[in-house]
Amino acid sequence: VKDLDFGHRAVIVREGKGGKDRVVTLPDELIVPLRRHLGSVRNIHEKDLAEGYGAVWLPHALARKYPNAAAQWGWQYVFPATRRSMDPRSNVVRRHHIDESSIQKALKIAIRKAGITKPASCHTLRHTFATHLL
Repeated sequence: VKDLDFGHRAVIVREGKGGKDRVVTLPDELIVPLRRHLGSVRNIHEKDLAEGYGAVWLPHALARKYPNAAAQWGWQYVFPATRRSMDPRSNVVRRHHIDESSIQKALKIAIRKAGITKPASCHTLRHTFATHLL
């Protein structure tokens, strides 16, 4: 959540290709639906906290450096999984992010419903967006 910057209409993508952080634009059309979605996600997070969960896995040594950060709102996933699961790294039950295959399946369904016959994928959308920016 902390990597969404509504003020600057940007999303920070951490450790992307080449281990680099990048800033990408957040279209105005997505601001309202994304804020609405985050309201739902916050409700899930608050329920998890009330039930003794709500902490996410933190990268690198952040969990040691900031022991309470994992349960803070800013560190939560924008697209959390629907169910909690056992984290294989720590054997702690927590909510992870949705699996990328869920997004790929949803996109394939949307492509089919739109009547698009050309092959398309998440990667296609990425390149289309980059071309549009040029």
